[in-house]
Amino acid sequence: MQYPIYLDHNATTPVDPRVLETMLPYFTQHFGNAASRTHVFGLKAEDAVAHARQQLADLLGASPVELVFTGGATESINLALKGVFEANQHRGNHIITVQTEHKAVLDVCEHLAQLGADITYLQPDADGLITPEQVTAAMTPATVLVSVMWANNETGTIQPIAAIAERVHDQGALFHTDATQAVGKLPIDLGQTKIDLLSLSGHKLYAPKGIGALYVRKKTPLIAQQDGGRHERGRRSGTLNVPGIVALGKAAELAQAAMATEAPRLAVLRDRLERGILAHFPDVRINGSQMHRLPNTTNLAFPNVDGEALLMSLNEIAVSNGSACTAASTDPSHVLKALGLSDDLAYASVRFSLGRHTTEADIDKAIQHVISVVEQRSVSLLK
Repeated sequence: MQYPIYLDHNATTPVDPRVLETMLPYFTQHFGNAASRTHVFGLKAEDAVAHARQQLADLLGASPVELVFTGGATESINLALKGVFEANQHRGNHIITVQTEHKAVLDVCEHLAQLGADITYLQPDADGLITPEQVTAAMTPATVLVSVMWANNETGTIQPIAAIAERVHDQGALFHTDATQAVGKLPIDLGQTKIDLLSLSGHKLYAPKGIGALYVRKKTPLIAQQDGGRHERGRRSGTLNVPGIVALGKAAELAQAAMATEAPRLAVLRDRLERGILAHFPDVRINGSQMHRLPNTTNLAFPNVDGEALLMSLNEIAVSNGSACTAASTDPSHVLKALGLSDDLAYASVRFSLGRHTTEADIDKAIQHVISVVEQRSVSLLK
């Protein structure tokens, strides 16, 4: 079978062979429970978890004790938002977020609204950006939490997170960021910011699915959402996924080592992809900020093309028209709608997200395939 060129790394990444090699012994040889400290099997697992925690802390500029291992970013976000809301109801019930957040944040906010939370959804500009001033203007004495995605999963737009977190702290509230797309792609130093909580997922940085983490700054009030053993310093109960944690640690180490060279390499390939397509279709629109965005991501809108037919016809490349978590929805992307796109243009938008194994040859083939398909679809639409 001839597989398509994979350009959907924001949905998930393949497990890096070095990550797989590191985690495999913890399924069979070192299979102990990390909480079993009375024998060598458990102690070996505990040591592996501690090492992985340090590897991830090094990538994030955090302390190892500030990291809680979870089943993924969605669980981390649930723990962060629900846990902070429950712990701070005596102070207020107001939460601020952004219209372009991932559904993992938006759905949790809807749930909290049913429990009495007052939610403000900030409107981004046409590039998908919000400003620290917007956040400050929306805050009230009842604001307990602000949650802003670091880098958007659909457009790659990067928010001014450090400046926003500073403003939030000045107003006495807590700040959470969904950094699922940023971790491993952008330099992060939590010791130099006012971020209180940060969520991430391993399968976005070449670790397997089913492992993630939540950074919780020391002394941040948080109520556990999962009880049954008080693992992870009482933040998240449950037997630790030792192979997954080992994999996440190794993936973090690899990402840190490669970031300085990988980010510019991907930016060059992304720009090559855009230039090649726009040279043939100058009316194609780049969705989101072109100045503040991830190096591996571009989201292109193709006017006068049937969106569903376009995506179905791009069978030589693996791409998407939005978040993988909303792929079953028939609605246009809420992210692109918030940027002001019409339904038709949102449906006719395609996200290309490059990765560690993407080559220049892959990009050139993708350009030619997109040109061929769009020309066919544009003609068929006009008939």
